[in-house]
Amino acid sequence: MTLRTAPIRLSDIHAPVRDRLDGVVDEIRRIVVSDFAPIDEVNHYLMKIRGKLFRPGLVLLCDQLGGRANPTAETLAAIIELVHLATLVHDDAVDHSVLRRGMPTVNAMWSHQVAIIMGDYLYSRSITEITRLGQIEPIRVIAAAANAMTVGEMRQLVSHDALAFGEDDYFRLIDSKTASLMSAACEMGALTGTPEHRDALARYGTELGRAFQIADDLLDYTADSAVTGKPTGLDLREHKVTLPLIHALSRLSRAERADVEAFFRDPEPTDEAIHEVVELVTRHGGLEYALDHARQAAQRAHEALEGLPEGPALDALRDSIVYAVERRR
Repeated sequence: MTLRTAPIRLSDIHAPVRDRLDGVVDEIRRIVVSDFAPIDEVNHYLMKIRGKLFRPGLVLLCDQLGGRANPTAETLAAIIELVHLATLVHDDAVDHSVLRRGMPTVNAMWSHQVAIIMGDYLYSRSITEITRLGQIEPIRVIAAAANAMTVGEMRQLVSHDALAFGEDDYFRLIDSKTASLMSAACEMGALTGTPEHRDALARYGTELGRAFQIADDLLDYTADSAVTGKPTGLDLREHKVTLPLIHALSRLSRAERADVEAFFRDPEPTDEAIHEVVELVTRHGGLEYALDHARQAAQRAHEALEGLPEGPALDALRDSIVYAVERRR
């Protein structure tokens, strides 16, 4: 099947579940409410910087695939978003990031200690809520994803030689940090909606997550801060090696390689130095290579949906693939 290339808006993807997403937001607020003022203050701030509910939307679309809506899916969608938010709060603290979606991070607004505690709070409230449902399979799914994300973050943290980070390492990392939670979102939606399609939707979520993360890493090279809500070249500034650079490294001349090594030794690279690395990666085909891999994952995600019940929910899942790869481009 040929992928659509026309721009897809997230609002179009969410059309079949738009009213239910309002319920998810209500569930998020209910789950995180606290009578302890300092926690409640940070919670209110987090609600302002939360994302576009892409992952909760996947839960609801997978739940609705069979034509019926199970209210439990709205709680599971809220839990998926809270686990995702917890990982972002922790990641920002670990990376000392000061911006998230164009707004100060929790660690920038308060402290790294508060950020770690708040990430733990979001995790613990998520687990408390999912156990309240009294169903073992959603617990098993979210626990496996949370473990994968934690191991992935540790792998990245202990990787001391950034330029030795190869393609296998990269794909292992994005499977852990991104694809695992998207797969969990789709699988949990299947559990409440069409359990017979659980495996297919989990595979779809994995491939969608891979495509999504590769495309996100490409944005570090191609988008400006007004588009991404974070400084251009943030990954490079933090000396993170992603697929575009991995591909380019094997094609650099000796002099170019020396320049990149000098860049990675500089604790505070300039904007000009970042631009020079971006130019090198572009010139050696790193962007095209990464985009090709994103599209390969997108095609596999499409194939995972073959044979599933046709309807608005399935159409939206297909459109989610295009959105993941082509957004902000």
